[in-house]
Amino acid sequence: MSFFDSINIAASGLTAERTRMDVTAENLANAETTVGANGQPYQRQEVVLQAVNDNFQTTLQSALGTNAPVPGGVEVAGIVNDPTPDQLVYDPGNPEANAQGYVKMPNVQPVTEIVDMIDESNSYQADVTAMNTAKTMYSDTLDLLK
Repeated sequence: MSFFDSINIAASGLTAERTRMDVTAENLANAETTVGANGQPYQRQEVVLQAVNDNFQTTLQSALGTNAPVPGGVEVAGIVNDPTPDQLVYDPGNPEANAQGYVKMPNVQPVTEIVDMIDESNSYQADVTAMNTAKTMYSDTLDLLK
């Protein structure tokens, strides 16, 4: 394992959490968007994350020193639409209302988005802490070698 792999792994987590925060912010900003570019209500987005080099055989060989070290981490596999159906809200005065007076609203729940944002913020902070701990460890190691 390389000297700086722990920092690279924490950095990959920071990047992934930043993407999640951006998508959550976009969801909150569009929570009331009833007509998007496609003529439909905004669709809530979700970030799909995947482990980097999540292969037991590769990790085992790396630990045994038979292959080059493979750093881990996480990466964004994609951003997908949430399949939850849109909400129907009774608002006959709305210009977007159908004949029965219902408006199709986005499938975004602001409370869920706020909880997601708190989770993402905590994960981001954990990655910052891991990075700072590794930095301190490296600095202390260098001080010992002086």
